[in-house]
Amino acid sequence: MRHIAILTSGGDAPGMNAAIRAATREALARAVQVSGIQHGFAGLLGKNTIPLTARAVGGIIQRGGTMLGSARCDRFRTEEGVREGAEALRMLGIEGLVVIGGNGSQAGAMRLANEGIPVVGVASTIDNDLCGSDITIGVDTALNIALEAIDRLRVTASSHRRAFVVEVMGRDCGYLALMAGLAGGAETVVIPEVPTTPEEVANALRAAYDRGKTHALAVVAEGAATSAVVLEQYFLENKHRLAFELRATTLGHVQRGGTPGAFDRILATRLGSAAADALLDGKTTVLAGWQGGRVTLTPHHEIVGRTKQPAREVLDLLHRLAQ
Repeated sequence: MRHIAILTSGGDAPGMNAAIRAATREALARAVQVSGIQHGFAGLLGKNTIPLTARAVGGIIQRGGTMLGSARCDRFRTEEGVREGAEALRMLGIEGLVVIGGNGSQAGAMRLANEGIPVVGVASTIDNDLCGSDITIGVDTALNIALEAIDRLRVTASSHRRAFVVEVMGRDCGYLALMAGLAGGAETVVIPEVPTTPEEVANALRAAYDRGKTHALAVVAEGAATSAVVLEQYFLENKHRLAFELRATTLGHVQRGGTPGAFDRILATRLGSAAADALLDGKTTVLAGWQGGRVTLTPHHEIVGRTKQPAREVLDLLHRLAQ
C-alpha cells in the first residue's frame, strides 16, 4: 500500500487523537502516505480529506475529542451509501482505511470491507460495550471524570443528609455506571442489564441511613429504564412516605470532553500503531483491541452486532460492600 486514510466515527472519546497520531506516524515510518477523513463516514461521502503528516499530528496526544471530527450519517447505513463510500476511497487513491470508533463505526468498517476496501478498526468508545477488547479507548478517562463528580457530591450529601443519584453515560451499557459506583462506594447502581424498580433504589438508600450513614448515593446508567428523572419524580411523589429527599445530577457529555489520562494515551498509542501495521501487513477486516494484557486482532464478523455485558458478580460485590 502507498496511501491509507484514518477516520474517526461515532461518539468522541478521550484518546482518539493519540490513536490518530500513532497510526499516522507508524504508517509514515513505513513510507506510506496518510490522509485524514474529516467528520466520519459523512466526510467520506463528501470526500473531505486532509493530509496527515508527522507535524500535522504533533501536539495532539494530550487533546480530548478528535481532530478529524465525527458526525452521524444515515446515508452510509444504506447499501448505496456504502458503495458510494468505497468508490470515494478509490477515487481519492486511498488503498486502506483505519476506522477508530465503537460498535456502529466497526459495523460501517465491515460494510466497506465487504465492498473490497482493506479496513482495520480501533476499539474506541467510552461505553466499553465493544466485543474484541477488554477495555476501549476513552473508558478510563470517562470513568475518572465520573468518579470525581461522585466524590464531590458525596461531600455535599454528607453535609445536608440528602440522598443523591448520579446519572452517567454509556447508552445501553451499564459498565461506566457499575464501575463508577464500585469505585465511588455507592449504595446501589442501576444498569440497563438488570431491571431495578424505584422502590428498590429507595430501600437501598433508606437502609444506608438506617445503618447510621450521613449520606446515600445511587449511580444510574443513562440507558436504564429507572433513570435519574424517574427516580427524582418517584421520590417527590412519595416524599412523605420515604421521609428523605433525593437530588439528581446528570453528568452528560462532560464525561467525553476530558483530557485523556495516561492509560488512555498509552492504550490509544498501542492500538493505533497496531492498526496501521496490521493494515499494511495485509491483516484486514479486524479490530485492534486489548485483551489479556496485550494487543489483539479480532475479525470484524466476530464482534459486529454483539455487545459486551457487565459482570453481574461486580454488581453483587458492590451491594455486599455497601452494607
